Amino acid sequence: MSGHHQTLALLLFSAFVAVTLAITTWVSRNRHGSAEEFYAGGRLFSPMENGFALSGDYMSAASFLGVTGLISLYGYDGLLYAVGFLVAWLVVLFLVAELVRNCGRFTLADVVAARMDERPVRIAAGTSSVVVSVLYLVAQMVGAGSLVSLLLGGTSDAARNWTVIGVGALMVIYVSMGGMRATTWIQIVKAVLLIGGAVVLTVLVLMRFHGDINDLLRSAARCSGHGTAFLAPGLKYGGDWTARFDFMSLGLALVLGTAGLPHILSRFYTVPTARAARRSVVWSIGLIGGFYLMTIVLGFGAAAVVGPEAVRGSNAAGNTAVPLLALDLGGGADSTGGTVLFAVVAAIAFATILAVVAGVTLASSAAVAHDLYASLRRRRAKPHGEVAVARVASVGIGVIAIALGLLARDLNVAFLVGLAFAVAASANLPVLLYSLFWRSFTTRGAVWAVYGGLVPSLLLVLLSPVVSGSPESLFPGVDFQYFPLQNPGLVSIPLGFLVGWLGTVTSSEPPDEAKHAEIEVRALTGAGAV
Repeated sequence: MSGHHQTLALLLFSAFVAVTLAITTWVSRNRHGSAEEFYAGGRLFSPMENGFALSGDYMSAASFLGVTGLISLYGYDGLLYAVGFLVAWLVVLFLVAELVRNCGRFTLADVVAARMDERPVRIAAGTSSVVVSVLYLVAQMVGAGSLVSLLLGGTSDAARNWTVIGVGALMVIYVSMGGMRATTWIQIVKAVLLIGGAVVLTVLVLMRFHGDINDLLRSAARCSGHGTAFLAPGLKYGGDWTARFDFMSLGLALVLGTAGLPHILSRFYTVPTARAARRSVVWSIGLIGGFYLMTIVLGFGAAAVVGPEAVRGSNAAGNTAVPLLALDLGGGADSTGGTVLFAVVAAIAFATILAVVAGVTLASSAAVAHDLYASLRRRRAKPHGEVAVARVASVGIGVIAIALGLLARDLNVAFLVGLAFAVAASANLPVLLYSLFWRSFTTRGAVWAVYGGLVPSLLLVLLSPVVSGSPESLFPGVDFQYFPLQNPGLVSIPLGFLVGWLGTVTSSEPPDEAKHAEIEVRALTGAGAV
């Protein structure tokens, strides 16, 4: 890329960083340091504000970079990611949004521990939340590295690594200084920028093909090298039964995983009432639905305009399809329009990554301080002390995410997020649904449900083609691949539910009928909710 691209993109990105740091500084000067302020922003956000923030939290680098890249490379099969991400919101709306807001306070563990023996349940749920958050953060770090590699022409691995480190440092600053209030406003700003950028690119793609969607799809199929097979199921997931099971596993993880993501669940606590939480999800469904429809156009547009070979040549996983599409739509590499559009899209993608890592880091540091630290001390920490621990935890989580992001830098970001969704659906969703809807659920069942989903899902990933045994794996030089699927959801999600049931029916602890009745009333009516 020319120096103009680099300079303009870095200037725009620097402007976003300056604005968000100003927001963080302003919020940090006006906070009073309470746990409610740090974890939930004082519960002062309106449904519309929280809806935009939810959208900002959900529309990550995986959506903007990864999904469009997969569609540009695999056509219909890449489209399945967009469908899965969107359908998942209906699960959140109908099953958990209002109930979680009524039953919890700051974290997933609050909902489960309300009717269980607190200590083991909080440790289990807190551990699971941190693992899911770190996996999600790795995807954002990989997206940041891919963008910088494209900006610098792919010539400097050192610059790519330093960018990942810089993103990690900024996310720690956002969380430790500003807490949930700063993170929410950063998400709102980012959501507006991202949707605005997607609208502009979608309009330009449609103008290129005179508004004819059929012409766009035909051109994408022609340039793909696969012909009409590009528009039919099976290009990525239809080769054999292993690929088909992998598709089912991925679909299950994407649809069920959202309801178990800690940073999404924590968003419902930033509004004053359960009704506001429900309306927040309605707002976000409209925004996210429109966005994913646009990613479909952008993915096929990248295939038709840029071509899969050029996309793969820039980044083997397809993470740079959207910036390359912007460059071409603006007039090409040497044009002013191409330079400006490429720079704007790159800056928006950077902003997307920064905003999402802030939200995920806040959720994971809350799990460390509010659940793990408070439980392991055996004595409830004072709110100010708990917040101080959360700030320190954000640093540790940032370091871990940076290290893993450098290791996994050549994997597709949407694929990495699919792994995080699988772990969330395996470990968090069973315990959450059982706690809300099963009267006989016990502490043993809760602990077994979490670990019964978490441990197998991580173990299956370690033994899968993702880690070893293939040229695209993390460690291509070794082979300890014993599990054939790339996504563990098909096995680990039912296992989480099964082990939770088994733990409950074998437990000698009688279920607390009174507490379940109390939680049921609170969940459905909001009476007694924080």
